[in-house]
Amino acid sequence: MARVFTPILILLLVLATTHAAVVRQFPPFERQQQQLIENPNLRVAQRADEQTYRLPNNTEPLEYNIDLTTNVHDGTTEFQGTVTITVKVLETSSDIVVHARQLAILGATIRKSDAAESTAVALDIVEDKEREFLHLSALGLTFEEDSIWLVTIKYTGNLRLDNGGFYLSRYTDETGATKYLATTQFESTDARHAFPCYDEPAKRAIFTITIHHDPSYNAISNMPVDVAKSSPGVTAFQPTVKMPSYLVAFIVSEFVSSEGELNGLPQRVFSRKGTEHEQEWALTTGMLVEKRLSGYFGVPFALPKLDQAAIPDFAAGAMENWGLATYREEYLLYNVENSTTNTQTNIATIEAHEDAHMWFGDLVAIEWWSYLWLKEGFATLFENLAVDLAYPEWDIFQTFHTGSYQSAMISDGNPSVRPMTYYVEKPSDISLLYDSIAYAKAGSVLDMWRHALTNTVFQQGLHNYLVEKAYSAANETDLFNAIALAARELNYEVPALVDDMMTSWTRQGGLPLLTVERNYNNGSFTVKQEQYTNNKDAKGDKTWYVPVNYALQSNPDFRRTEATHYLHKDQELSINDTALKSDDWLILNKQSTGYYRINYDTQNWQLISNGLADRPHKIHPRNRAQLIDDAYRFATSGRLSHNVLLQLLTYLPQETQYAPWSTVNSVISVFNRYLSGDEAYENFQFYVAALVSEQFDKFGVNDQSGEQHLVKFTRNAVINVACLAGLKSCLDETNAKLQALIKYGTPIEPNLQTPVYCNGLKQADDTTFDFVYDKLMQSNNQAERRLLISALGCAQNEKQLEKYVSSSIDTNNQLRTQERYTLLTPTYSRGSVGLNVCIDFLLNNWEKYAQLNAGFGGVNPLYSDILGMSSYVVNDGQRAKLQELIDAVKDSDYVPATLQASVDTNVEANMAWLASNRGPIISWVTSFRNGSPALTASVLAMALCLFVAMFF
Repeated sequence: MARVFTPILILLLVLATTHAAVVRQFPPFERQQQQLIENPNLRVAQRADEQTYRLPNNTEPLEYNIDLTTNVHDGTTEFQGTVTITVKVLETSSDIVVHARQLAILGATIRKSDAAESTAVALDIVEDKEREFLHLSALGLTFEEDSIWLVTIKYTGNLRLDNGGFYLSRYTDETGATKYLATTQFESTDARHAFPCYDEPAKRAIFTITIHHDPSYNAISNMPVDVAKSSPGVTAFQPTVKMPSYLVAFIVSEFVSSEGELNGLPQRVFSRKGTEHEQEWALTTGMLVEKRLSGYFGVPFALPKLDQAAIPDFAAGAMENWGLATYREEYLLYNVENSTTNTQTNIATIEAHEDAHMWFGDLVAIEWWSYLWLKEGFATLFENLAVDLAYPEWDIFQTFHTGSYQSAMISDGNPSVRPMTYYVEKPSDISLLYDSIAYAKAGSVLDMWRHALTNTVFQQGLHNYLVEKAYSAANETDLFNAIALAARELNYEVPALVDDMMTSWTRQGGLPLLTVERNYNNGSFTVKQEQYTNNKDAKGDKTWYVPVNYALQSNPDFRRTEATHYLHKDQELSINDTALKSDDWLILNKQSTGYYRINYDTQNWQLISNGLADRPHKIHPRNRAQLIDDAYRFATSGRLSHNVLLQLLTYLPQETQYAPWSTVNSVISVFNRYLSGDEAYENFQFYVAALVSEQFDKFGVNDQSGEQHLVKFTRNAVINVACLAGLKSCLDETNAKLQALIKYGTPIEPNLQTPVYCNGLKQADDTTFDFVYDKLMQSNNQAERRLLISALGCAQNEKQLEKYVSSSIDTNNQLRTQERYTLLTPTYSRGSVGLNVCIDFLLNNWEKYAQLNAGFGGVNPLYSDILGMSSYVVNDGQRAKLQELIDAVKDSDYVPATLQASVDTNVEANMAWLASNRGPIISWVTSFRNGSPALTASVLAMALCLFVAMFF
């Protein structure tokens, strides 16, 4: 399943956090998730008084025959179903247990499968609502080992309205009429809502599906239509291969499609009528990505067709149903005229993510949700690698670095973070595993080993794994054995057992901090490891098998990323290199493919800073980005002087690449959030303006045709930093574009809409604000709607923002269900005005807001937004105002008892950040503005380097 792109899902793990009064050094709004407490990885034995949520292993499914009837065409939610399960008995038993959720069971019968004239026997049904079990038995009937039975269950249910299970979605067609469709979202435990089943990932079976529907509608599913068994209003599908229940999918709708074929595989893209012209990019990319993936794995796609469908109401980003992947509309539909490069990139990467699942998760399932990373980590890696193979000119791994890689490190810096392999049982606990550890960290760790062991060994290992475990379920040991086999097959020497190396990363949470100390007299250096924590005082004793390589100023070759040395879980590595001169910079971890942070001695940091000022492009852009990120983390956690970070950034007038500017944008935005009310704020803005002015002048605010892909992204980051710095040219030019749209209908270039709308709204009058607000309400383009929802929160006028956030609970407007709880986050995160407006709004409307539909498995929006707002509280006045809201809601059923402690932890962390960081930052930028001799000399040296670079 693709990453979920809503603020509420980002906060899912907050529910499972143990809230202690521990002051952490990084502000809460930087952390994408707070993590679960680390537990043993293996299945925990049940105590006598505990109930397991796992099905008993006394029987297993071989085949399902599912017959469903729906009248969704007129909005009816009730559906009827009959499922016949072919069950094999593994141990002699008195009952058969399957899952069911929110279904009315009308009756069940059983008969022997091998007796042609066997009589069906009525089954007694005992429902366990808590565990969602159906216990099926019959008096005097024993199910003997190795016998096979046919269990038939008749039931009714209702299409859900929370985007989970078998659910109802609606949209407005081109004539203004409301249209309905029925679709599915089964991962992780919702197949049981559509039909009783063995709803566990390792319980594979064959599914034969028939759907009865209005003849004006069509139905699609995992497999092609069985034409001989279908008729108007009845769509039958060919039997599937053996597959888990959560990958079953079907859609009943009026959707239309485009089709194509490449690599011998027919593919189609489905969406609502009127969007056919927006299907081409997804279709083309889907065909190309599938070819690259099947070629990389050396394993062909397993099914006879592959469909992708865009769903109007969809809680997740996308879902990898085998042969029928489903998506939010904004992640599948691309309009050549007005869609952005960001939308284009999202479609490619998310489609690649789902296509990768067709091998990792579908062809090879996971034994249990403990190994969620074993499919999501690979999907995260290949959403980038497959796109890199399909569109190498995009340089997509720069976005991977500033997205998955850096965000995972933030989450993994929590000392109580869970490991990648982590056992849970309850459906509610399973849903909490969909976090940055399963996705971003796992993808980063897998990418680290792809580089460290070489792509050749890694690729052969994946081939071995997929061939060995096809149509079955796997655990992490199966993967590690397959990679070890590949190393032997290719005669590639590894420094330790592959299982030992890789389990040091999968079975313990956290990440390493490497500390490098140089001997400048003989060219040697030592590397020590310890556990990195966001709070440097929270010590950990974990160690890892860490792959290492390095580049020197005299040999700045960042191309070969294979590991040349390893830290073997011991504390220190010594390296002698006679080529390392005393005035050379030394940089470990070429292209930042290794998943760890690196701190150098002060002299080497200075040499790196000098090197960046002199010849920045000698250092790989991913390394430049990570040097900035590491220096920022170390400075704000007390490991490094702020002077080092702030001096390091003075090379930025020469920076042209996306990853460094994206990182800078994040760092400067955090500083700005804390310092924007400071009496010396102008000095900070002066410093930022000095960093960004030159590149803003080069990039400008006009989109250029024929530019390299990432230039579009880089321009937006530069504009954001420039407008934040208060550059008059930035504010004037972005506002002018918005006014030209309003007054003359001059379109804003798609790729510039985000910064233009946001910065243009910051000082907008009511006419401008209402124009953008009305544009949101009238838009039928989901990507545009998401952009406008974010942009409207940029406004800084109280009445405008009051109108905006109040629309979240106005059921008469055009906001979609999944949009209503997304309006507050972009408002309170943009400054104190928006924060105060959101608090006041909830004080007056908290109960109504709490009743918004948060989607399947979602956290209550009232709780998530209060917790989110606490992350932006940076003074006593804001804290008192928020406390008034907490006092009003804390005894309600909508928030947990831990709300106060959670809020206090976040606010105290923010206050601690200010106490530690405000002084040195303001002192340095004030000296910079006043032209202190040391800083002036540094800036002059930088200018001289720029001058020299122009002629040599």
